Amino acid sequence: MDFNRRTAMAAGLGAMASACGGTAGATAPGTVTVQGESAVRTNIPVVRDRRAARGRYLGLRTAEKPPARTGWYATYTVRAPQAGVYTLTAVATAPVETPHTEAVASYLHLSVNDGPFTEIARSQPHWYESRAAWGDLSELDLGAVELRNGTNTFTFRVTEPTVLDDTTAYVLALDRFTLRHQEGHPALRELSVPRHREGEPARLRLTLDGHATHVHRVRYEVGDHHGRRVATGQAAIAAGDVSTTVTLPALAPGHYRVTADGVTGRFACLPARPAVTGPAARFGVNVWASSLVPPSRLAEFASALRDMGAGWVRDGQSWPAAEPAPGDYDTGPHDRRIRTLRAHGLAVLDVLSPAPEWTMTDASLPLPADLRHAYRYARRLAAAAPEALQLSNEPDVDTTRSTGDAHAAFVKAAALGIRAAHEPCLVVLPGIAQTGPFQDLMLANDVVRYADVWAFHGYPDPTEPGEPRFPGAADEQHELARRHEADIPLWMTECGALQRARPGTDLTPEQEIAQARYVVRSMVEGLAAGNDRQFWFAGPPLHDDGIYFGLLDRDFRPLPAYSAFAALTSLLGAARFTGPAPLLPDGVQGFVFDSGRGELVTVVWAERPVRLDRCGAGAAYDIMGRRLPAGRPVTASRDPLYLTSPAPSAASPASPEASPAPTAASPASPATSPPPRVASPRALPRPRARLSPAEHIVLAQRFPARNAAPGKEDGDAPPPHGYRLGRRTLMTVDVYNFGDTARRVTVAARPVGGGWTVRAEQETRIRMPAGGRVGVNFTLLASSSVARRTDRRLAFRATLDDRSEVAASVALIHLR
Repeated sequence: MDFNRRTAMAAGLGAMASACGGTAGATAPGTVTVQGESAVRTNIPVVRDRRAARGRYLGLRTAEKPPARTGWYATYTVRAPQAGVYTLTAVATAPVETPHTEAVASYLHLSVNDGPFTEIARSQPHWYESRAAWGDLSELDLGAVELRNGTNTFTFRVTEPTVLDDTTAYVLALDRFTLRHQEGHPALRELSVPRHREGEPARLRLTLDGHATHVHRVRYEVGDHHGRRVATGQAAIAAGDVSTTVTLPALAPGHYRVTADGVTGRFACLPARPAVTGPAARFGVNVWASSLVPPSRLAEFASALRDMGAGWVRDGQSWPAAEPAPGDYDTGPHDRRIRTLRAHGLAVLDVLSPAPEWTMTDASLPLPADLRHAYRYARRLAAAAPEALQLSNEPDVDTTRSTGDAHAAFVKAAALGIRAAHEPCLVVLPGIAQTGPFQDLMLANDVVRYADVWAFHGYPDPTEPGEPRFPGAADEQHELARRHEADIPLWMTECGALQRARPGTDLTPEQEIAQARYVVRSMVEGLAAGNDRQFWFAGPPLHDDGIYFGLLDRDFRPLPAYSAFAALTSLLGAARFTGPAPLLPDGVQGFVFDSGRGELVTVVWAERPVRLDRCGAGAAYDIMGRRLPAGRPVTASRDPLYLTSPAPSAASPASPEASPAPTAASPASPATSPPPRVASPRALPRPRARLSPAEHIVLAQRFPARNAAPGKEDGDAPPPHGYRLGRRTLMTVDVYNFGDTARRVTVAARPVGGGWTVRAEQETRIRMPAGGRVGVNFTLLASSSVARRTDRRLAFRATLDDRSEVAASVALIHLR
């Protein structure tokens, strides 16, 4: 649809009439406000709302694709009172959730005076801090623009959909936008140095926010992550230009800040040796690209992660938006993101999100009532060819009453859907937040046989004083895996530091360094604990409820942790943990890795400075990958150090000279001995062979909503944890056949004990059509001897006619 709109015009000192007949008022000298509904040309409708500035606003919300040539657009004519630089703000919907609303909009593109369109690609923290306006609209800072004196044109355009609760749509609500003239501008807007490696030229680009009216001279200073000055210089931006570029002196690998005229830039000089990338890499980063990375930034963001050494990215999409109606898939935007990430050498761990509302009942929340929906959707996701698919995120600490047995059945169905894909990817168990009854019940339901990877999360205790410490989650999970004889690799799919941040400033310099240390220490300790993969949370800028995550700042520039990550991945290479470093002084921790390049790398740190002799070690590097002077002792401190030496030959025992292990700088220090050699980590697992006919049968216990479990209360609910039953309860065991052949299945309950009786209400030998579901009804009877609020295990088993056994369904029940 095309709509003719009146044009909002404004003059610096009062209202002026435009050539189009529209009028707008100026609220202050040098300020112009334009109403959203007063576009001169648009194909976006106007919506009435008394809360809007003049009772109307421009409102777009449609699943219809925009015209290919124009997109969804609105063009305005604006009369500027004088030429110059203006800040641009708007009362509109933000493209990310904010504390005052969960509503989101599409990213805006802007063209001024018929120039090229540019996406307003600000980061999540920038939008997150927007002040509330009215309804779902916020007061948005859209940056600065340069205007000429008199008439100017503005065109806002939407070309990409956004993800809503239950659909994907093109969305924009625009009440008004305001331009404010900036005295003393143009001024320096940005200092940037493109990412580069040691030995490559570092080119500093200085950019103004408008064209220089005369020669603009700038003095700049470059400092390292400790704040030590490493370079100074001068630059001149010629009259009529916007920017200039100068070459900095050669820099060592690390993180740098450049300052001039009150503006700060950040950049990274990467180690000369690239890291292992792709599926063989040991390190990954959480990205959640649809929420945290503007579309125009995705390719550069993916390139930055690859150069940093993150071989894996963990991403996801909204299932309700991807399948708004049964079988009506809209995974195109997500599939394109995966293709972009993979095109930059990144392996993708995709995550299956909570189910759409149309799949659920009150009793099944947050899972589909019919698990065939999970099967089909997982098969669809696998078709996009991610390297791995994780079957939900932290189900043990959501706020629903879902139980471990219900989630286990869901995992089995989704895993079978992945196996049915043309090219199956790895099946990764849900990312578990913490050990406890939820996970125990999942494991009792024998989910491990359906998976290729065991997954969990681990964060430091935010209440502990001082810098973050690596949690015990890895040790707990490995012990649990050993108890269950799970012969699959373990991945820590989330780890990160929980650091408080001030709005508008993110982390302090001290917090930035603490984050850089923890990136290294958490990754090293995770691999040393036996984890096959480590995923940092998160890569993009992310500010959530006062906590700042991310390896990039709010302008997508690298933080010190980015450079520390790059040094870690470059130096560790294949990162095969061989054992703890021997004979270290008290207070020093050390971990030895085989880089796969014929060398051992020992990573050391200490809470208090300890001077170390290298004792035969080769090169030494600091936390940022800068090589330290040869032949001198080094000091272990909270900043990790890397010490390298040739790896011992596999054909002969290692010698002390081959070990990089340092000792205290004392003549009495004992001679070092080689670190113990342990088995190398398994290669990237391959999807399991085709599962048996019995493993294609899935049992799921189903109770009425009135019998729902008490709830998890974010994982810390006290017992009992099971379904709440009366003296007599009718329930159903749903039997699914995800195979391609009909089967006969016999279902039976195992004895419960404690005064409970299970009685079948129908024939328990049933014929299961291929792809079918059949419910078998049972009655649970509680005698007078049953203790109230005491959990008991309720288990159902099933067999095929050939006596092969189906994985059991095990739930908890109690008398309420």
